[in-house]
Amino acid sequence: MFKEIEFERMKRLPNYVFAEVNEIKMKARRAGEDIIDFSMGNPDGKAPQYIIDKLTQTAQKDKNHGYSASAGIYKLRLAICNWYKRKYNVDFLDPNKHACATMGSKEGYVHLVQAIVNTGDVAVVPDPTYPIHSYAFMLSGATIHKFELGFSDDFRVDEDLFFKRLQTTLNESIPKVKYVLVNFPHNPTCATVTPLFYQRLVDLAKKERFYIISDIAYADITFDGYVTPSIFQAKGAIDVAVESFTLSKSYNMAGWRVGFMVGNERLIGALKRIKSWLDYGMFTPIQVAATVALDGPQDCVKKHIEKYNTRRDVLLESFENANWKINKPNASMFIWAKIPKKARYLGSMEFSKQLITQAKVAVSPGIGFGHYGDEYVRIALIENEKRIRQAAKNIKKYLKSL
Repeated sequence: MFKEIEFERMKRLPNYVFAEVNEIKMKARRAGEDIIDFSMGNPDGKAPQYIIDKLTQTAQKDKNHGYSASAGIYKLRLAICNWYKRKYNVDFLDPNKHACATMGSKEGYVHLVQAIVNTGDVAVVPDPTYPIHSYAFMLSGATIHKFELGFSDDFRVDEDLFFKRLQTTLNESIPKVKYVLVNFPHNPTCATVTPLFYQRLVDLAKKERFYIISDIAYADITFDGYVTPSIFQAKGAIDVAVESFTLSKSYNMAGWRVGFMVGNERLIGALKRIKSWLDYGMFTPIQVAATVALDGPQDCVKKHIEKYNTRRDVLLESFENANWKINKPNASMFIWAKIPKKARYLGSMEFSKQLITQAKVAVSPGIGFGHYGDEYVRIALIENEKRIRQAAKNIKKYLKSL
């Protein structure tokens, strides 16, 4: 009898928490039930028409159907650097040295980690976190150190506490910490930081000799006057940091899989090199259309921000009327909602299951993002206002039944 071969790397991955909730949701839908779905950050609606037009126009040219450049065509890398110049007044990025186009920020992040991490390296990832932020390191043989991400009721990171906990981790870690992951506006918590945060982090990285990987996937989606800072506004960041962004949310291009990573020449060089072995880049017309998105009019981004802002306000008001009071975030397309006190004993997993089966509402259980997420669920602002209000009515009935 053939003995099964063990896949040791796969054994390091836990069961995907969200898959279990998704299966319950899909089972209900197959039975004909209408599930109001807030579970995944998958933008509703299509990309702006001028971007689609550029894609279809470019796709008509025979020459654009061959292999492309794995690091991204030059005009896209130039548009990436110009985006930083316009948005952040960062003018030192060289498209040949400091920028790499990626198939979404997730692919770029995983490939970067594969390229730069050695077995036994130590990475710090605050908890809770978007799962791949941890498991990319784990799959590459690294050790993960975590500490709780502390933030206020208005979702501002307690920066002094952050650096106190980080310094403690740095002092106690043997071997020394080699990488620190930060992600603001934060997924899942929506927490935000000030520009000073990044200067403190860069200064600490130079002192303690570690690299920083910054993810600003939700940088554009901010409310109430808040502006997302970039790590490259901090003096000396180019020496120790890289940063990723995606067009998925800002331009409704999630399925297009377009993102980028910029920063330290050595780290970006490693990413480019591994990508040259693993892929031939995105379909060229997608890259051309992405160039137009970054360089073109940004009215669509403002429109998407207004949509999420309205949905946030409608959800907070209607859910409060349903006896679920939730604190207001000032960034991202999510709501990080503490489970109502009367249901908190269930934990986020069971609460999420019951919301599907009894309230016909799907959310993401906080435990899927880490130990410190279990009193919360993440709600994606991907349903329209009418559906949000209906969800609140359903939830109100459910909470009364407890």
